[in-house]
Amino acid sequence: MEYRAKKRSRTLCRQVLFPFLLPLFSAALGKQIHYSIPEEMARGSVVGNLAEDLGLHVQDLLTRNLRISAEKKYFTINTEDGNILVNERIDRELLCPQNPLCFMPLEIVAENPLNVFHINVMIEDINDNPPNFPQSSILLQINELAILGTRFGLESAIDADVGPYSLQDYQLSSNEYFSLMVKGRTEGKIAPELVLEKPLDREQQSFHLLVLTALDGGDPVLTGTTQIQIKVTDANDNPPVFSQDMYKVSLRENMPPGTSVLKVTATDQDEGINAEITYSFKSLGDDIGNKFMLDHQNGEIISKDPIDFEISSSYTISIEAKDGGGMATECKIMLEILDENDNAPDVVFTSVSSSITEDTEPGTVIALFKTHDKDSGENGEVTCLIKEKLPFRIESSANNYYKLIIDGTLDRENTPEYNVTITATDRGKPPLTSSTSVTLHIGDVNDNAPVFKQAAYMVHLAENNPPGSSIAQVSASDPDLGPNGQVSYSIVASDLEPRTLSSYVSVSEQSGVVFAQRAFDHEQLRSFELTLQARDHGSPALTSNVSLRVLVGDRNDNAPRVLYPALAPDGSALFDTVPRAAEPGYLVTKVVAVDADSGHNAWLSYHVLQASDPGLFSLGLRTGEVRTARTLGDRDATHQRLLVAVRDGGQPPLSATATLHLVFADSLQEALPDLNDHPVPSDPQAELQFYLVVALALISVLFLLALILAIALRLRHSSNSASWGCFQYDLCSETGPRVSLNYNEGTLPYSYNMRVALDSGKTRFNFLTMTPDLSNEASLAVSVTEENKISFDSLASTHQAPPNTDWRFSQAQRPGTSGSQNGDETGTWPNNQFDTEMLQAMILASASEAADGSSTLGGGAGTMGLSARYGPQFTLQHVPDYRQNVYIPGSNATLTNAPGKRDGKAPAGGNGNKKKSGKKEKK
Repeated sequence: MEYRAKKRSRTLCRQVLFPFLLPLFSAALGKQIHYSIPEEMARGSVVGNLAEDLGLHVQDLLTRNLRISAEKKYFTINTEDGNILVNERIDRELLCPQNPLCFMPLEIVAENPLNVFHINVMIEDINDNPPNFPQSSILLQINELAILGTRFGLESAIDADVGPYSLQDYQLSSNEYFSLMVKGRTEGKIAPELVLEKPLDREQQSFHLLVLTALDGGDPVLTGTTQIQIKVTDANDNPPVFSQDMYKVSLRENMPPGTSVLKVTATDQDEGINAEITYSFKSLGDDIGNKFMLDHQNGEIISKDPIDFEISSSYTISIEAKDGGGMATECKIMLEILDENDNAPDVVFTSVSSSITEDTEPGTVIALFKTHDKDSGENGEVTCLIKEKLPFRIESSANNYYKLIIDGTLDRENTPEYNVTITATDRGKPPLTSSTSVTLHIGDVNDNAPVFKQAAYMVHLAENNPPGSSIAQVSASDPDLGPNGQVSYSIVASDLEPRTLSSYVSVSEQSGVVFAQRAFDHEQLRSFELTLQARDHGSPALTSNVSLRVLVGDRNDNAPRVLYPALAPDGSALFDTVPRAAEPGYLVTKVVAVDADSGHNAWLSYHVLQASDPGLFSLGLRTGEVRTARTLGDRDATHQRLLVAVRDGGQPPLSATATLHLVFADSLQEALPDLNDHPVPSDPQAELQFYLVVALALISVLFLLALILAIALRLRHSSNSASWGCFQYDLCSETGPRVSLNYNEGTLPYSYNMRVALDSGKTRFNFLTMTPDLSNEASLAVSVTEENKISFDSLASTHQAPPNTDWRFSQAQRPGTSGSQNGDETGTWPNNQFDTEMLQAMILASASEAADGSSTLGGGAGTMGLSARYGPQFTLQHVPDYRQNVYIPGSNATLTNAPGKRDGKAPAGGNGNKKKSGKKEKK
């Protein structure tokens, strides 16, 4: 207890005196805080009050997270009172072996704001280690002729303590032959030597046992002992002598094992066995035996393991040379280890800020780190840098500490995190480098407004859309995170009425889909514009606007409307008068129609559905103008009716019809009586069905006629007169087949009278008798209208005008394949069976075209559609002209194709041109 009290008082005394000793170390320690404690203090012992020394409030210790940054936690901080406490056992001999001063640097890290404080704790030595000899006994062989005063070196004791507690003295047990001498007190390391004080006599005493005691300077004194066994040998009066008492050698670290360090040499003037010298390590302290090997015969020292400067920078080796007579001497070797740059610097982060937002100001400290290099000199000087181009910089602090500081603006949207690599490089040759990375996560702030994918939107929407359908979708993106990046949509402005806006369109707040709340009508609303807004959910919220223009497209939902001709106020149809002397191309009237649609849907075209005389008038496809196609003929009706269809260009097209009543008259008084006698228009649908039936019947009749005609032609070649007698007498003769018929004006052997009769809106077809025409008195009347109405009627009288001789075919014009068949100049019917069948087919084709409305008798170029079917050689000049027999109902006059009649002049000759003028005037 008394010793502990004295020890505590001495410790307190050191702690009191230490502040006065601090100025001595101010140049090296700067403004650091220093504490002094003895080693082996108990856990929980107070080192000092850190809060008071740093000027911190005790209540701020928790908020500032005050802590010690060290690799091994020898100390800890009590956050309740700010005291630094001992946390683990502190052994000065392990921390600072053989160093007179032992300092333990501490880094105290505080946050909010981030800072670091440097503290040095000096560990004072206590006398806790007694001196210790490497060997428990020492064996000496001393010749009996040893000279008085001869010194025999002994192995030194080792004391791990330093200063006054280290090895201070030796004591030798009492004897009359030897005394103890301690040398090296001035060098700081004492070594005992045994001095011969009295001559030895092996015969009297051959063995001596002594006890060597080593004492330290502690209180109480700690000791260590070893036995000295002395064997007295026979005379050997010359000890070995080294070439040098001390050797100094330099050796680079990391030399490979087996490298020769030094070779010592000793000589002995004796001869024989007394001159045989062996070498050995005198002292194996500092782990000499593990690092080096000694050749006992030649004294060469060889490295055993790699030498590391960082473990020990120098070694002191004692070599003993002993001859065969037992005499020995020793020398010392001072081995200096040269440092190599074999250790790369280390980078250790001591503190990293956990909250870094993208709006953090430049200059803010976000991390602290330190560097350490085990090498010395320039090999241990370290520089740090960031190789990448990042918005950070490194700022040096004290004692190899560095700060990582923001050096630019941060943008999380461009770089959400940074992988900062700190590269530490020493100044060795060659320099060594190491890198340490730290990942910094950047927090988000609402600094980006939503951005639409398009600067403006334009949507084409067809009218009559279903209500509630989607018409467009706008999309905006926000690169921010969380609520800062969530976007909602709304309509903020429009060129529509604000009160009715919600009845037109709406927008989905989440998806940006724009819905139509009603069906749009192109004719009422052509286009409208909306201003849509995208808003994020940040605080404060950011917005952006975009315009959406909706173009309502047209559909073909409106049929054309006829403006002219219109009905009279009383509901009756109006009529237009045409002068009788109107020339071809005369503008009679114009159908005027409009369409409420637009574009192609309003592009109108005009078509004739029905016409009393299709060849008399022409209708402009796009203009609707009705013009005369030819001059009015004598047999043309004075009242004409046109049914006109007006179609638009839509798909499918819509149409409207208009009925034109045209009267050929030179004055209104002349036109009125003719209008009163005009029958009621017929039903077009009923007439069309009836005409189809009539066309089928007509084709059947023509087929039967062709069949009968073919049979008749076959029978002409028969010699049996009885079989041919079934026909009229002039068709054959007893002497053989011959033809004496005169087909003037191209008439057929059988005559058919066709007449179109309009009676009370109904079409009547009369198929009367078929009479043989032996005197060319029969005629064929054909009337083909645009509605393809065909009727046949026989003439009541057989006394018509004789045929027109102008229609007689010349030799080149006769029907046939080549126009050169044999016959007389009167244009007789072809007697070639092939030509006959060809002409019959042409007639049937003409009738078929008339039935399906593809041709008119008054068509262009006078081909009757035959040249397109049978070649250009078959024109109207090869076919009989049926217009001679076409007449207007109620009149006996016939049309003729003679030049005189076409020109209004008398024909050149022939009985067929004699017509009564009274009939023409009646027409």
